[in-house]
Amino acid sequence: MSDTAKMLGDEANYLLEHRCSAIPREQLHLPGPDFIDRVMIDNDRSPQVLRNMQALYNHGRLGGTGYLSILPVDQGIEHSAGASFAPNPLYFDPANIVELAIEGGCNAVASTLGGLSSVARRYAHKIPMLLKLNHNETLTYPTMHDQTLFASVEQAHDMGCAAVGATIYFGSPECRRQIEEISAAFERAHELGMVTVLWAYLRNPAFKQDGTDYHVAADLTGQAIHLAATLKADIVKQKLAETNDGYRTIGFGHTHYKVYSELTSEHPIDLARYQVASCYMGRAGLINSGGASGGESDLAQAVRTAVINKRGGGMGLISGRKAFQKPMAEGVQLLNAIQDVYLDPQVTIA
Repeated sequence: MSDTAKMLGDEANYLLEHRCSAIPREQLHLPGPDFIDRVMIDNDRSPQVLRNMQALYNHGRLGGTGYLSILPVDQGIEHSAGASFAPNPLYFDPANIVELAIEGGCNAVASTLGGLSSVARRYAHKIPMLLKLNHNETLTYPTMHDQTLFASVEQAHDMGCAAVGATIYFGSPECRRQIEEISAAFERAHELGMVTVLWAYLRNPAFKQDGTDYHVAADLTGQAIHLAATLKADIVKQKLAETNDGYRTIGFGHTHYKVYSELTSEHPIDLARYQVASCYMGRAGLINSGGASGGESDLAQAVRTAVINKRGGGMGLISGRKAFQKPMAEGVQLLNAIQDVYLDPQVTIA
């Protein structure tokens, strides 16, 4: 039994033996060492973009596999610095954030304008940096939910970033403006040779119905992912699907009965497979988020998410709070456990 199977415990057979039949793996553009030559060579990205993408793939413990393990730390803005770093004040210093990504064997570190720029000269040549361009700051009162540009693409380029990232709250009243802003930013990023990563999140109170949160429904997240790929995101970040049937339950928009009868099932790997299919059948890579820090179960939850992502055809994990809200040694252990899933030959694509 592999270490991954041991970490899954009672769920090992359920997750490791499942076979997807609705969307066969043969129809997908799957991750792999040759992903750029096999898949990205078809698109219009410049040689500079492909070079930076290859730099992401080549770095860290997953270097050469085509999979990604990214450390994202923008929660000092999104959740407040106190809420994020009080559990481990070491990470008030951005240098320690980058050190965690390096020690943890990550492909890249993602953070804020101030955070990355404060240490860029020391680290830009040591690990690929991803600058998060926009944020929802939480000091405004009453609380509002909107993504505001904090940085320009040119600033990311000047500090040596390999990639830029942004969030769009699809489903929110402000999303049309965000779509226009990020479409223009991503086009400029590609002109300057940088990879683009979109946090394709859903945000609307109506997406919660009768105790079920359809912000993590496969059908609704799948459409957000499709919109992200349409905006020329090279990589799409999305929460792991936990449920389905959002369109029909909420009673809006457009869908097709085959989404539920043929293209998905209740199995989490099939829900993840639908997310990958929404990424232009994998032409854009799907990375799932690691979720909030939950204490003693963090390691097992992170491994489970990685298994579902990999078996569904995804490209990796982007996990932050589960890693940096712990002592550095424990954070490194968690990041390595995630990476071990993608290095484990017994965890196959379903």
